[in-house]
Amino acid sequence: MRRRRACAAVLLGAALACGGEPHLVGPDVIARIDAEEIAHARFSSYLQSNLGEPGGALESEALSSLLDRFLDELLLVRLAGDRALVAGVPSAAEAVEALLRSDPAPPITETAIVSYFAAHADELREPEKVVLRVIRTEERAAAERARRELAAGADFAVVARRLSIDPAAAQGGAQGALGRDDLPTALADAAFRLAPDRVSEILSTPSGFYLLRVDERLPERVPALDEVRDEIRRRLVGARADRALERFVAEARSRYAVQVFDRNLPFVYSGQFPVSRPYENR
Repeated sequence: MRRRRACAAVLLGAALACGGEPHLVGPDVIARIDAEEIAHARFSSYLQSNLGEPGGALESEALSSLLDRFLDELLLVRLAGDRALVAGVPSAAEAVEALLRSDPAPPITETAIVSYFAAHADELREPEKVVLRVIRTEERAAAERARRELAAGADFAVVARRLSIDPAAAQGGAQGALGRDDLPTALADAAFRLAPDRVSEILSTPSGFYLLRVDERLPERVPALDEVRDEIRRRLVGARADRALERFVAEARSRYAVQVFDRNLPFVYSGQFPVSRPYENR
């Protein structure tokens, strides 16, 4: 009986070695693309490069999406290599660029630009803006001194050059034309309440004490086609590239076999790739 069991064990081991069942993977392997095993360290390096940190503060859903994007980039590198579009060990960006070059699109026509302009007028609309100057100080006392000088008739630009610590101090505090979304909420609310040529009260913020002056208010407007033609062209080219990239990703996903070993991940995987759990329930 023992001899039969020993023989059975040997046969089972031979079957596994010959591919009868998926072989076990190491605890650091989080995915496999065909026969290539992907270690968790590579994904951590990817997160560090793209986020500036290893992603430990992110929710599982976000990490799942990032893992899918990481694997898609590996697939695109493979696809570009198999098509002989790149040599050596290219980056994902180099692979994507090579793939897009291999499938050139016709030029953007004027008809397409005009159609986009007509269909996206609201999206292209420029919001109300203010032409703004600021004085920023570290101490309230310095802001109060600036406010007194302005109340006595001093020129805002002159006071800004002398007392402000804002990077635009040398330009008299000029910030240019800004919309609400271009400013922190506290500054935006104050700026858009100000009438032209008026100076705000002192505003206390985590980055210092502010005095604001509005030189001009610019109403909401829809730009003319000639003003946004280049922007529309860039958007249309970008949309084409996005669609082409989606096709390449779909082709790569169908061409290469991907498995995710979710038990080796430090988060709950909910992405789009199939999950593999060798020997589960055996």
